[in-house]
Amino acid sequence: MPEYETLIYDRADNGVATITLNRPDRMNTLGGAMKPELYDVFQNVMLNDRGIRCVILTGAGDRAFCAGADIKERAGNRPPRAEYYAKQKFTHDLTCLIETFERPVIAAINGVALGGGLEIALCADIRFAADHAKLGLPEVNLGVLPAAGGTQRLPRLIGAPLAKELMFTGRHIKAEEAMALGIVSRVVPLADLMQGARNLADEIAAKPPLSVAFIKQAVNSGLQVGMLEGLEYERFGAAMIMDSADRTEGMNAFLEKRKPVFRGD
Repeated sequence: MPEYETLIYDRADNGVATITLNRPDRMNTLGGAMKPELYDVFQNVMLNDRGIRCVILTGAGDRAFCAGADIKERAGNRPPRAEYYAKQKFTHDLTCLIETFERPVIAAINGVALGGGLEIALCADIRFAADHAKLGLPEVNLGVLPAAGGTQRLPRLIGAPLAKELMFTGRHIKAEEAMALGIVSRVVPLADLMQGARNLADEIAAKPPLSVAFIKQAVNSGLQVGMLEGLEYERFGAAMIMDSADRTEGMNAFLEKRKPVFRGD
């Protein structure tokens, strides 16, 4: 297993990988080497591991999933506008990498998810939250704006008016309200959070990986275009896996009334 300064990476035998943001003394903020290490684990470790079936992303401890930017590191840093504009592309590349990763990503929000922390969680396919978690995009209170994809992903998820209200006010919301708005799909006691995420990840890991990957791609791509273009993505994905070994296995298992064993080819 790779070793990181700010992350803990673990991979189970069934292909479920767990990434833990590990700066609990700094509320798991996105400082130090965390963003480059997140990029490395998705791009260079998991993307090259064909056995990965699902990913769980969570935070260390019970206080924070990720409290966003490390303000203590950034407070005195005022780069020129052009320099900031150029450097911010890496952050957007990172969030897009997580969002488009070919296996499902489940965010297990174990505490506050604020600013960049919520923006990272918004890149996940599914979000669970502990019942004590609080979420928000409070950048306006610092005189800035959500710049890790929040202004784009949150409106697409819950609609522009509600997203604008949260971003204009910087208000923190509780987990139950986040579920009512559709930001998270499940709220559970903290003690049950990781087990719930693992149960779902294990269930997904048992499904045919190619089918899951093309479902994810079709949904994500279709949300960015019109219905007809989205149907083209759907048709392409269906055609790509029509002659896969997993399709043959799934059909045979159904006819033989047995549990299928999918290999990802």
